[in-house]
Amino acid sequence: MSGKREKNLRTPQEWFRYEGEAREQGYTAVCGVDEAGRGPLAGPVCAAAVILPAGLVIEGVNDSKKLSEKKREELFPVICEKALAYGIGWADEREIDEINILQATYRAMKRAVESLPLTADYALIDGNRMPPLDIPGTTIVKGDALSMSIAAASILAKVSRDRVMVQFSREYPQYGFEQHKGYGTAAHVQALREYGPCPLHRQSFLQKILEK
Repeated sequence: MSGKREKNLRTPQEWFRYEGEAREQGYTAVCGVDEAGRGPLAGPVCAAAVILPAGLVIEGVNDSKKLSEKKREELFPVICEKALAYGIGWADEREIDEINILQATYRAMKRAVESLPLTADYALIDGNRMPPLDIPGTTIVKGDALSMSIAAASILAKVSRDRVMVQFSREYPQYGFEQHKGYGTAAHVQALREYGPCPLHRQSFLQKILEK
């Protein structure tokens, strides 16, 4: 038991430590922000921002990478229903090639925060780099396993992006996007070499792969 303080075995105080610290400073609308899709060879990067009621632990919510696709899909509507506000932001493959993946991720995060129907006044960002937002915030390494708000955002971003890639698979069935969601699996690389890239591919990610 002592070695398994994961998922919702964490107390509400633990899950909302960073949100609580921000509220102690006087902030009232603290959003968690995370992204999905920095590493794939194709498709957009997606970010989500979530404001939760103070102390609300949603059973099952955790870092999206630790959850099955089925569990993430189950949690998606629960998070949307229980959140005070949530927003989704995107940066597509053209933007990624134009300004690089880091800057595109920042752009998606900013769009997610700005799309919140309830204006956030503080942001908790997963990772160690702060995007250029119009509100103050802080970064939290592995924040999707430490903050309930960031964990919820990680699920919304991952599910939203996966759904889009499944839709794209119908337009470009030869690449198998519904299986790998654009990541550089062996099957995806093989399809790239057989068919060449499609408009969804990030050209800046492909040079070394296609040279081999």
